[in-house]
Amino acid sequence: MQNVTILSPEVRPERNEAPFKFIDLFAGLGGFHVALARLGGEAVFAAEWDAKLNALYAHNFGLVAAGDVALVDPAAIPAHDVLAAGFPCQPFSKAGEQLGFEHTLQGQLFFHVAAIVKEKRPEVVILENVPNLLRHRNGETFRTIQRTLRELGYDVDARRYSPHQFGIPQIRDRVYIVASRGGLHTFEWPEPSNAQTDIRTVLEERPSEARPIRPAILRTLEMWNDFLESAPPSLKLPSFPIWAMEFGATYPYADETPAALAAELGASGLSSYRGSFGQDLDGLSLVEQMTALPSHARRDQFSFPKWKVDFIAQNRAFYQENADWIDPWLARWRTAELPSSFQKFEWNAQGGPRSIWKYVIQLRASGVRVKRPTTSPSLIAMTESQVPIIGWERRYMTPRECARLQSLESISLPEDRISAYKALGNAVNAEVVRVIATPLLGPLLSRRAVPEVSPTEPLLLAG
Repeated sequence: MQNVTILSPEVRPERNEAPFKFIDLFAGLGGFHVALARLGGEAVFAAEWDAKLNALYAHNFGLVAAGDVALVDPAAIPAHDVLAAGFPCQPFSKAGEQLGFEHTLQGQLFFHVAAIVKEKRPEVVILENVPNLLRHRNGETFRTIQRTLRELGYDVDARRYSPHQFGIPQIRDRVYIVASRGGLHTFEWPEPSNAQTDIRTVLEERPSEARPIRPAILRTLEMWNDFLESAPPSLKLPSFPIWAMEFGATYPYADETPAALAAELGASGLSSYRGSFGQDLDGLSLVEQMTALPSHARRDQFSFPKWKVDFIAQNRAFYQENADWIDPWLARWRTAELPSSFQKFEWNAQGGPRSIWKYVIQLRASGVRVKRPTTSPSLIAMTESQVPIIGWERRYMTPRECARLQSLESISLPEDRISAYKALGNAVNAEVVRVIATPLLGPLLSRRAVPEVSPTEPLLLAG
């Protein structure tokens, strides 16, 4: 039998000069590197501030990355054709404070990218971020990015994509911004295939390294499974997020808020109302009253946003119509003792069997999410408890399985499991980038005929 050596797609035998050179900023696990190397590109510079990921980048790609890009002199960066950057998304994410460019550490990093573009004049720029970037500050943040790149001589465009649109079983909406010095008149965004996906295509059957569900979380899932089984079969379950803490609550939320009443009347203003799960607020101090309210009602707001008003109204109406079976469920599980995020439930499997154990589950700050096996929830820079759960095997996904959701199955991951999950949650999806970059880099790719390597198959070299 002939011996073979299996190489990652990025590791290539010697060949003629690459059709293009690229740099990889905020490199993380190297999602951009994987994508562009698969198209024949050669990385000439990378930057990643995390020292452990920096060392792993050298291990995976044979390139020692610089540290903090903010400390790099643009003039010292090698000449390159393509600049790729997944600059930090936290300042623009809906989950954060949305400080944007006002974030003194991370928000300004785009302008360091722009300084490199100005100095080195690459042919093409590819950026990735959260979709809220387009709406942040009523669109002004994205307009600033557009204006900055256009003033440097680039055509700019942006589009949102998710891996599931290209056959990868993960819903992870991201915005991709492309800029070209030669113009975008010949560039066409790829059309999603939207073929049916199934998370089982990235799973191993009961892998030995998989972690079982922790007892406290297992009990929470059993509680919500009991909720599903307790609901009358003829009842259509809500499509809106279920906020169990609103069951029995009567505090004001539409025309005024608890904070407004407390500011005007102190504790007496709330004494005639009920808080989470119907807890009587009469006789409690103001501090005790606020503690007895749902966490989303304690904010120092004199009016709630419409989405919050709608969710509260929908949950209270649902409870009033179904108290006959909800009250016994609440009594069985002492729901009020759970953390706030465990008291919320999103059922995204309308019409499917009402068993939580037939689906993919993820615990987020917004609640317990249940999705069909056709997709996985979005990977995030997660804690271990937020890793997707495979319900039918009652276990968490492994880091290697999560890597397949990011099209990064060919590279080594951090040895520490928590670090691996976090890095994968921050990573750029390599296959989505490859699909976008293929038409974008057409003129560069035509310089030399370089055979494309399949994104899913390694190279085999005869030994």
